[in-house]
Amino acid sequence: MLDEKLGALAQMMAEHMARPFPPGFRGLDVEDWDMVMLDSDAYAYAACVYEDLLGEQAHGRLTRLTSAFRKVLPAIGDEYAAKYYTHLYDMVVLSAEIESQRKK
Repeated sequence: MLDEKLGALAQMMAEHMARPFPPGFRGLDVEDWDMVMLDSDAYAYAACVYEDLLGEQAHGRLTRLTSAFRKVLPAIGDEYAAKYYTHLYDMVVLSAEIESQRKK
């Protein structure tokens, strides 16, 4: 089961890297979150989970990211950007599931 989730995470990460960043979102803050940094933080979290490199701050990082996505997703009016950031959110959620499964 863990291997399947890791495979799915790898696929999501590859898909994310293949997508262009949403036009007009570079340098944009939504609900006080810099959209470039949110993208970067979400991908970094997923990459650390994939490589099994999370440290003690992992829970705090996850809480911060999920809170950010819950604020920004409803505020994104652009269809492409909404799909782009929803994919990132889904990637973070899957990463959290993997990390939780590892701790069992």
